[in-house]
Amino acid sequence: MNILSHPSQQLTAEQTAIIRNDAAAAESDGKLQPAQLELVYEQQWFKMLTPETYTGMELSLPDEVRLIEALSWADGSMGWAVTLCTGAGWFGGFLDAELSKRIFADREVCLAGSGAPTGTAILADGGYIISGTWKYASGALHATHLTANCIIHTPDARVEVRPFIFDRKDVTVLPAWNYTGMVATGSHSFEVNNLHVSADRCFKIDPDFAVIQNPLYQYPFHQLAEATLAVNLSGMAIHFMDLCVDLFAEKKVNKGLSANQSAELDEALAKSVYRLNAIRPTFYDTLDDSWADYLGDSGTNPTENLNKVSMISRKLAKTSLQIVDELYPYCGLIAASTGSEINRVWRDMHTASQHALLTFAE
Repeated sequence: MNILSHPSQQLTAEQTAIIRNDAAAAESDGKLQPAQLELVYEQQWFKMLTPETYTGMELSLPDEVRLIEALSWADGSMGWAVTLCTGAGWFGGFLDAELSKRIFADREVCLAGSGAPTGTAILADGGYIISGTWKYASGALHATHLTANCIIHTPDARVEVRPFIFDRKDVTVLPAWNYTGMVATGSHSFEVNNLHVSADRCFKIDPDFAVIQNPLYQYPFHQLAEATLAVNLSGMAIHFMDLCVDLFAEKKVNKGLSANQSAELDEALAKSVYRLNAIRPTFYDTLDDSWADYLGDSGTNPTENLNKVSMISRKLAKTSLQIVDELYPYCGLIAASTGSEINRVWRDMHTASQHALLTFAE
């Protein structure tokens, strides 16, 4: 199948095999498997956006997004877990420097978390007393730390939402991920009760408060998240289409399709490839242009380009889902079998598409 810049180009055949060979077992266990995690640690994929000074990769945003799409093509749960944990690793650009040195020195460091402000923080003893419960912490089962937004009531009666970082030992993970797809992400809930943390566990995601001076930590988190989530969908869509190639070829031989029926299969697949090939270059060109703004390499309006990133990210996600749903009826019952690879991709896509950042056109 001729997909322009196929995601497989970002991974070696061996890496793809390691990810896919254990994908079914990961879903069965509800968590990524040891061989998959060892590959992540070896390649430092949880540290893609972590500052280099803390042993991270500190990839440029365009490079990170292309790699995320490839991981999502290899397996949806792998791509999603790495995306969300990598996004939390980006917080290293804003955390206290000494704390970051300790946290990220761990080869197997992984930050999971939640952006919902469903916790409270009370100033106490030079730090904070934290209580709260948070949902959908992808990667919680292998996380070394978890991040969470809390509402702080300040002495001057102001109310502020700030993120905190907790050690895994201080957090209770609550099994709560009972959804049809993304099963291996282990996106469970977690809670803390009257946990005292030092003041350096609180940070602020704002370019003016970045500890590391790099364009990566000046780029807005909102568009960073939109872009990385969108390529999860496009990566999985390409995986689905790859599977359709062999499946359709088999149907032509074994189902006794007429010439017109075979032609309809070919046309449906070719149309899907064309639609994705039409939007992916636009998405990456838009992202690259926006990134250039933060490198100081363009004379364009950063806000205008950021708005374009938001729009094209949503469009890429929506198109990817539409393509899969248009191909699905041609796939036969194998696509409805919960034990099949193509069904797992379909379920992962439909679960991932429910993320709030991908729901609306604007």
